[in-house]
Amino acid sequence: MRKVAIIGIGMTCFGNLWEKDMVDLAVEAGIKACKDAGITNRDVQAIYGGSMSGGLFINQEHVGALIGDFAGFKNIPCTRVEAACASGGLALRQAYFDIASGMHDIVVAGGFEKMTDIGGGQAAKTLATASSQEWEAVQGATFPGLYAMIARLHMHKYGTTAEHMALCAVKNHKNAVHNKYAHFRKEISLADVMNSQLVSDPLKLLDCSPISDGAATIVLAFEEKAKELCKNPIWILGSGHAQDTLSLHDRSDITVLKATVEAARQAYSQAGVGPHDIDVAEVHDCFTIAEICAIEDLGFCKKGEGGRFTETGATAIGGKIPINTSGGLKAKGHPIGASGIAQAIEIVHQLRGTAEKRQVNADIGMTHNVGGTGATAIVHIFGK
Repeated sequence: MRKVAIIGIGMTCFGNLWEKDMVDLAVEAGIKACKDAGITNRDVQAIYGGSMSGGLFINQEHVGALIGDFAGFKNIPCTRVEAACASGGLALRQAYFDIASGMHDIVVAGGFEKMTDIGGGQAAKTLATASSQEWEAVQGATFPGLYAMIARLHMHKYGTTAEHMALCAVKNHKNAVHNKYAHFRKEISLADVMNSQLVSDPLKLLDCSPISDGAATIVLAFEEKAKELCKNPIWILGSGHAQDTLSLHDRSDITVLKATVEAARQAYSQAGVGPHDIDVAEVHDCFTIAEICAIEDLGFCKKGEGGRFTETGATAIGGKIPINTSGGLKAKGHPIGASGIAQAIEIVHQLRGTAEKRQVNADIGMTHNVGGTGATAIVHIFGK
C-alpha cells in the first residue's frame, strides 16, 4: 500500500445556517480545501462524500452526483458514503484506500448535512433511523434514550456521576470558544449543565450535541504528490473500521463499544503505536457519556475510570491526553455527515501547529467517529 497524506483542509461554520443549502455548504468547504492544497478541481480524480440522509433532511438523494455537479467536478467518480453519524469517517477511510491502492493520486473526502430545514421532532425521527427500527425506534426509543441506558449502567457499575458527564460538556464548550467554526462559542458551568432541562434521565439538555448544518472537506494525495504540493503533509498512519450489533439489547455489555475497541486495535496495529503515543484526540461525543466510554475503549484510561479521569483534568488542554480540542460534537456542532471529516481537520490543525489558542504539543493525533450507538466505529491515527 502507498503512503497517504492530507494536503488540504476546508470547512464551513457549523450551526443554524438558514441562508445556505446543502450544496452551498459542500461547495464552500470544497473550495477552501482545494485552495489550501494548492490545486484546482481539475486535479481531483475522485470524491467520497459522507451524508447520513439527504432524503429525509432535505428530500434529496443521489447527493454524490449533485455535489460533483455543482462543485464543477465533471466525469469523475463521486460516491456518497453512509454510515449514520460515522459517514464522514467512512468517507475518509474510502478515500484513503483509494489512494493507498494506487487507483487514484489525488482524492477529496468530504462530509455534509443540512439538518435544520425540518423541525426538531422530524430531525429526531430521522436520526432514529440509525437505530434498529424493529426493536428500538418503533418502541419509542430515541438516541438520548438509548445513550441514557448506557449512562445508567455505567453509573451503576462504575460509580460514574452526572457531574462527571457534565464536566465533558464544560470542557468542550471552553475549547469551542477559540474555534471560529463552532456552533456554540460560549463557556458553560457545571451548574449550567446540571440545571439544564432533563431530556432522558440522567442526560440533560447540555449533555447532548446539537442539530447543526455544516460541511467539511479534506484533500488527500499519495506520497510523491503530497511532497510535491505540500510543505507540511499530515500522514495517515493507521485506519480501523469495525461493527457491532445495531440494537443495544444484543450486546453483552452496553457500556463497552466493541466496535470502537476493535477499530482502535486495527489502527494502533497499522500505525505501530499504542494509546500512550497519542498526543491529542477528537472522539465522538454525541452525548457526554459517549466521550467517557470513548476514552476508556480507546485505551486512554481503564474501563470504568473515564469519569474520574475527566474530573482530574487529564482530558483538558494541557492535560495528559487532550480530548476534543475543537469543542467536539457537543460544542463545535454535529452536522452528521460532516462530523468525522471535521474531526480530521482539527487534528491536522494540531499537527500543523495552526490551532491557535487551542494548540497542544502534538506529533500524533487520533479521530474516533461512531455510527448510531456504536454499531459502526471508524478510528484514524495521523502523524507529522
